[in-house]
Order: sequence, then C-alpha cells, then structure tokens
Amino acid sequence: MKARATWAKLILGCLLILGCSAAFAPKALAQDVTSDTATRKLKSKVVPEYPSLARQLRLQGKVRVVAIVAADGHVTSTKVAGGHPLLAGSAEDAIKKWRFEPGSKETTEIIEIVFAGRN
Repeated sequence: MKARATWAKLILGCLLILGCSAAFAPKALAQDVTSDTATRKLKSKVVPEYPSLARQLRLQGKVRVVAIVAADGHVTSTKVAGGHPLLAGSAEDAIKKWRFEPGSKETTEIIEIVFAGRN
C-alpha cells in the first residue's frame, strides 16, 4: 500500500512539473520571433494627444502597443500591451493613423509611446 502511494505521488509530481513547464514555455522560437516581429520604416507618424485628465493629474509614463501592419503599410489593428489606461487610448488612436513602408507581408510592430508632462 505504501509503495502505491509513493508511485502515485511520483506520478503526480511529474505531471505537475510537465504541466508547469508547458505553461511557462516560450510561445515561439527565436527564429519565429524575428520573422513575426520586424521593424518597418515609418512613413508618417501622428503624435498622440496628451489626455487633459492625465495632464491635470500630472500622469506620465510609457504605453506599449502591439500593432499589426498590412503589407501595404497601414495599421490594421492595435492592442495595448502595457501602460496606464488614461494614456493608452490616446496612444492607440494615434498609432492607428500611422503609415509604414510597404512590405512583402503583414508584420507585427511593438511601439512604445512616452508621455511626459510639460507644464
């Protein structure tokens, strides 16, 4: 009976380790990351508006946005990956108006916008 409990604990421990390693495994290999996340040249850029409430609160910080850029260079979608919610909307709105150089395929661009208050 003791041997069966020991084996059960051993199997449970192995399953737990395998499950955790799968959960924390990288989503893509380094080779895939370079092909999916490419830096394309920017043709035109719209500067985001500093939200008035954020300015009143003297809120500063960075907003990181993941943008999908079509082969023709326009931004098809955006997703905030980090930053204060008061600043994120303004950053997303501006990036949606950006234009990149045309490429051979759709790419994913990671863009960081810095908001720094000036009074």
